[in-house]
Amino acid sequence: MNWTQRRAWQHSLARLLAWLTACLLAGALVGHPLAALCLGLAAALGWHYWQIHRLLGRLASRRLLAPPEGWGVFAEIQARLFQRQRESKRRKQRLHALLRAFRQAAAALPDAVVVLSRSQSRIAWFNEAGSELLGLRHPADLGARLQHLLRAPRVTEWLERGAREPLIDLASPADPQRRLLLRLVDHTPEQCLLVARDVTKLMQLERMRRDFVANVSHELRTPLTVLRGYLDLLDSEDCPGLAPQIDAMREQAERMGRIVEDLLTLSRLESTERIRPERVPMRPMLEALLRDARMLSRERHDIAVEDLCPKDLLGSPGELRSAFANLVSNAVRYTQPGGRIRIVFQGEPDGGARLEVRDNGPGIPPQHLPRITERFYRVSSSRSRESGGTGLGLAIVKHALNLHHARLEIHSEPGRGSRFACVFGPGHVLDPGPDPHAATQA
Repeated sequence: MNWTQRRAWQHSLARLLAWLTACLLAGALVGHPLAALCLGLAAALGWHYWQIHRLLGRLASRRLLAPPEGWGVFAEIQARLFQRQRESKRRKQRLHALLRAFRQAAAALPDAVVVLSRSQSRIAWFNEAGSELLGLRHPADLGARLQHLLRAPRVTEWLERGAREPLIDLASPADPQRRLLLRLVDHTPEQCLLVARDVTKLMQLERMRRDFVANVSHELRTPLTVLRGYLDLLDSEDCPGLAPQIDAMREQAERMGRIVEDLLTLSRLESTERIRPERVPMRPMLEALLRDARMLSRERHDIAVEDLCPKDLLGSPGELRSAFANLVSNAVRYTQPGGRIRIVFQGEPDGGARLEVRDNGPGIPPQHLPRITERFYRVSSSRSRESGGTGLGLAIVKHALNLHHARLEIHSEPGRGSRFACVFGPGHVLDPGPDPHAATQA
């Protein structure tokens, strides 16, 4: 209890004692001191109840209390309440100013910002860019579900998957010529922020780059075929002095051919928005991967397949075969002779499946892992030249898996090998169908 509170109590008690003393003296003068004391106590109690009633009335009116007057407990209570009201009013003013500044800043953003409820994706607020880019109307669309307004299957599917990755290249509902990038950001436990950015120019540049790579690759194909044809006509035995040069030209022509083919594959994957899914039998796929790996290895590695999941996949057989084959060929190329390579197909706890390629090769330093799926990114340029790699294999794998809504997981430690896993969700895993080999034999 501080000094002000002690003084308020002392003042109130002194005033009550003085009042009761006066009542007792007045009662003694008339010969009824006890009755006068009881009347004085009743009057004091009534005065206290009247003060409480007046204080509750002021609080119920939600108006600012008047500055306190006088001394005593009730004056101290009124002073404390008056101080709390002033502090609360200042806090509200600051909060209103912050909210006004936040809304002004959000309204000035070129990106659309939409506040959504986390459970049902209902719109709580959006800025002016939300109307321009997403076609939202204020206040008619407040409280509506985002899926009902955008009406895009990609948005519905993206939200159902949890929106963990940004949604790229979505046509704007307000202007189909504009392309958007959607990103969902955590805001509060009950709400999240949807940020939509206009990426039309970036998509145009990306399309120009993709078209340029595809056109150049197609144009390189013809002269490269001519060069390889003429090189095939040259015999090292006829020109012993030029044998090393002829072999080197053949090797480089073959490498250039692989680069052109990988560029064309990557361009095709990048230009493909959707695939026509079909059943992909995994037993023949694993047998083909094992066959290709042993052919590329030439018995220099210990290669085996572990089929631990009696399931098939739903997707494009060609794209999946290309992705899996790139992982297997990388493991063979970068694992030292005598190394061990395992191709493992197994189930996931959520009903999905994964195909994992494991090796005990040199491994990859951790600083390279974030960029290893970029085009032409090399952990070691000298090792890539020796192995004949093009630097496009993992980029092809990543794009092929994106078309199947799958993900690539990479775990590697220098000196302990690497594990590359293609992880598929339950929606892309099927119960095994009839064995075509068995049907043929029958």
